[in-house]
Amino acid sequence: MLLSLALRSLRYRWHAVLLTLLSVVLSVMVVLGVEHIRHQVRHSFTRTVSGIDLIVGARSGPLNVLLSSVFRIGHANNNIRWESYQHIISNPQVAWSIPLSLGDSHRGYRVLGTTHEYFEHFQYAQKQTLMFAEGREFTQRYEVVLGAEVAVQLGYSLDDELVLAHGLGHASFSQHDEHPFHVVGVLAATGTPVDQTVHISLDSMEAIHSHGVLHESPHTKESDDEHHHEHAHHHESDHDAHSDHTEHNVITPKHITAFMLGLKVKATSLMVQRQINEFAEEPLTAVLPGVALAELWQVMKVLENTLRLVSVFIAMASLLGLSAVLMALLRERRDEMQLLRTIGAPSAFILLLVELEAVLLTLLGVVMGSVLLYLLLSISNNFLSQRFGLSIDPDVYHPTSLWLMVAMVLIAAILAFIPAWSAYRKAV
Repeated sequence: MLLSLALRSLRYRWHAVLLTLLSVVLSVMVVLGVEHIRHQVRHSFTRTVSGIDLIVGARSGPLNVLLSSVFRIGHANNNIRWESYQHIISNPQVAWSIPLSLGDSHRGYRVLGTTHEYFEHFQYAQKQTLMFAEGREFTQRYEVVLGAEVAVQLGYSLDDELVLAHGLGHASFSQHDEHPFHVVGVLAATGTPVDQTVHISLDSMEAIHSHGVLHESPHTKESDDEHHHEHAHHHESDHDAHSDHTEHNVITPKHITAFMLGLKVKATSLMVQRQINEFAEEPLTAVLPGVALAELWQVMKVLENTLRLVSVFIAMASLLGLSAVLMALLRERRDEMQLLRTIGAPSAFILLLVELEAVLLTLLGVVMGSVLLYLLLSISNNFLSQRFGLSIDPDVYHPTSLWLMVAMVLIAAILAFIPAWSAYRKAV
């Protein structure tokens, strides 16, 4: 009877209830959204790279090296000379290396020039290696391997042809039309920036720039002689496909953007890092991924706490508004309360009725807010992946969020005790 009466009372006052419900829904979306996205961003960043001992870039801050080379966010301050890369990987402590060359794009997606070591040694999450959903890795010039997101969003499949563009962005006036690439592989989804990356060989990266747009760093301009590579190693390809690509000169790159290192003994990481940071030939920065991520969280901590504090204030304002609305409605419900007392309802019944109305309204707001947040994250997930390389799971119903929902209902019940007690006293 109490539940039925509370539901009818809310329905009868739907105009005031609707506005209050809307404020509760929005506050729930803000509180759950901030906490969920904070958790998902940390998880997404943490699982992006695994099993990498050092990341080396041109002299810059550790965060800039990490973000530009791993997360494809921002730009490298400078490039690294190929001779310096060869010298560093000749260190007997180095087990393997992955060179990275960035700078081009395809319809808004970053292009990464690398070698077969990328597919062999790059790991993410809990040391999971890259797998192919279909096809294979590139073995010849002008072959391309697509990340899962690129293939799905652009509708590419094996043997399709695409053209790369110089520079970044969705639109470019400098297309490498004279060097079309053929899709030979599509990687399985990883939930990392790998999914939004177009992979080509370093040889292909150098080839498309040897007679076209110069490939240079944002802050340095090299001479034409350095960018147009005149010397190369000759070899014959063992593959018959794409006969026009089967024989070509392997162009040794002059520069790369960054490279990753795996060491034979992880305990030597600090020693090798110091040697690279003190490298005399050119200024370099070696980054320990775990340390750089910890630094990133320290930078983000202030922002995280600020957002959480703002979301708490919004939620409290919404719940206080709920209490204020219930208090204001008591004047309109004076006759209703007198009628309930006349038919024998005890004073405690009046108190519980007001409390139940507040709890039901908050519960409905929590359910609607969480569902709307789920739909919003589902819709915007592709945008977040393409723009920021972040894969946000739309499932907001995890233990932390559930505790927040319960806390909001309990706080609403506590704040509703003020109008409920007022109604109880008037009933007495």
